[in-house]
Amino acid sequence: MTGQPVGGVAAKAFPVARSEARLLVLALMFIALVVAAVASLGTPLITSVATSFHVSLGSAQWTLTVALLSGAVATPVLGRLGAGPHRRATILATLAVVVAGSALTVLPLPLPFAWLLAGRAAQGVGLGLTALMMGVARDHLPEERSGAVIALISVISIIGAGVGYPLAALLAELGGVRAAYGLGLVVTAAALLTAWRSMPEAPEGRSAHVDVTGAVVLAAALLLVLLLASERNLWSRRLAVAAGLAVVAVVLLCVWAVIEVRSTTPLVDVRAVRHPAVAGANLAMFVGGIGMYLLLTLITRYAQTPHGAGYGFGLTTFVAGLVLIPFSVLGFVAGKLTPRVRTRIADPWLLAGSAVVVGGGFALFAAARSDLAELFAAMGVLGFGVGGFSAAMPGVILAVTPKSETSSAMSFNYVVRSVGYSLGSAIGGLILAAGTGPGHLFPDDSAYTTAALVGTGAMAITTLTSLALARRRSSETNP
Repeated sequence: MTGQPVGGVAAKAFPVARSEARLLVLALMFIALVVAAVASLGTPLITSVATSFHVSLGSAQWTLTVALLSGAVATPVLGRLGAGPHRRATILATLAVVVAGSALTVLPLPLPFAWLLAGRAAQGVGLGLTALMMGVARDHLPEERSGAVIALISVISIIGAGVGYPLAALLAELGGVRAAYGLGLVVTAAALLTAWRSMPEAPEGRSAHVDVTGAVVLAAALLLVLLLASERNLWSRRLAVAAGLAVVAVVLLCVWAVIEVRSTTPLVDVRAVRHPAVAGANLAMFVGGIGMYLLLTLITRYAQTPHGAGYGFGLTTFVAGLVLIPFSVLGFVAGKLTPRVRTRIADPWLLAGSAVVVGGGFALFAAARSDLAELFAAMGVLGFGVGGFSAAMPGVILAVTPKSETSSAMSFNYVVRSVGYSLGSAIGGLILAAGTGPGHLFPDDSAYTTAALVGTGAMAITTLTSLALARRRSSETNP
């Protein structure tokens, strides 16, 4: 899309000197990596938390869910604040909240599990900083460089989980849950110091007001969505309640959309979101997110399944975390390659190609998973596809978005991604639960094949959506 940005003329930015630009790029990458890795710490520690804090696995699961929820709610709010004149203060204040939350996960306080959940919620707020890092890059880096940096920030926000997972699992095995969360405290404090030393002020002429009503309604809707996605037993045991809550969530989202359209200072510019390129990109992100996270959870769960189930490898949490290394490495490689490929291939075509690659990862997992090397291969294919998809996504959206709305536009995309990931995890859990026979602890091996086929379908829809975006761009550039 090469047309004029939607929403008006961008405010004048202030590019930094070349030496300062290098330091700024490193700072942006580091902060994006830290907030992504820290938010994902809940994933490998769920079992350890249940054991250490004497709670059920369902309760321990909330150490991950509450971080996703707070991140989903904070992201559009921070995106709107980041579009205003106080972006630096917003970044520093948010990182201070994350550091405080990290301290709560480590300190031996009364009612330890309640404080752990509060700390994880505060850590999840940091997920909203990814879009602000993109806004800083677009405002303060030369145009020819900002696109590549934004693409890498997008990739790092996903592969950060692959970095934090094995480290947290290793520390948990060596020193317990508190030691693993201690890693989060150290790196978030370093991120706060980095931001204090390197984050520039926002360009002049910006203004931003937070739509409080819209934020509250969106928070309620997202709470229901993530609750329905995480509480799988609700669907199997109380279907009527789950369906009723789903209807309420849809109604709240519709009410939120009406509020945003009528507001003079919307949390998210819904009119801009309705632009065909942005709407198509968000749809691709939603469906693609379901598929991507579905395969990620399938592979890690399969790797940890004991041999007694008739399949699986019985890996420890730490060794299973190592399976994520190909995901992170090849995702980063794809993120580095994508800006170069973009000079010859339009972003929507890259989205479509990356979705096909992820679908190939599903096909590989469905057809061959009897050897650990095959799991590594499937995870590598997934990482390369997710890396390319994530790197191309900002280009589709920002091509029609003014600089002043970068943080807000990308924050909405990340909310969509969070919901897609949560639903992907839930769908995978439901399929495997349905494939678990009475009296059995583990699902049949065929349930993994079924889940892989469902994921392949999701990636097929993502591919078709991306191709529609590509055809639209072609028709506009070649009328």
